[in-house]
Amino acid sequence: MRKPRPTSRDRILRAATEIAREQGAGHISLDAVAARAGLSKGGLLYNFPTKAALMEALVEVFVTEAAESLERIEGGYRDEPNRLALAFLDAFRKNCRPRTGSGVLAAIAEDPGFVDPARRFQRSLVARLKAESADPDLALTAFLCIEGLRGMELLDMDSLGAEDTARVLDRLAALLREPERA
Repeated sequence: MRKPRPTSRDRILRAATEIAREQGAGHISLDAVAARAGLSKGGLLYNFPTKAALMEALVEVFVTEAAESLERIEGGYRDEPNRLALAFLDAFRKNCRPRTGSGVLAAIAEDPGFVDPARRFQRSLVARLKAESADPDLALTAFLCIEGLRGMELLDMDSLGAEDTARVLDRLAALLREPERA
């Protein structure tokens, strides 16, 4: 069975995401996105009448993809006492690249209200970490560590380096697997 053909809206969002990841948030323009998506600027404006509308949709896509990735990964940790925190850590390792969230930064620069979907996702995640973890304080510590690393990468201020970061994340994962030793 063949996959359905992507809609022009899907192509536009994919193009905007690619530009943000490859060139940085400052290079997202309606002309650049339309060209990357293989559409006329009129075709882009039909789907997203303003750059703000495009940026808002970009944030929604980012949050939806993060939530879906976390859910898929969490399924592999069914028997772990802090499965959600472990899945969040694993999702960070698999999905965090310095420019991954640059589309979100670009959107927030356009309108700070665009951060609301990400804020709701994080609040929900924190509530679940507190309610579902064998050691809620340790799970929240993992959340803060991961978000700190994500922020450092996003701002290109990664002062630890790949080896130190990997070692710290390995240690954190070990603690989450055996919370009684923490």
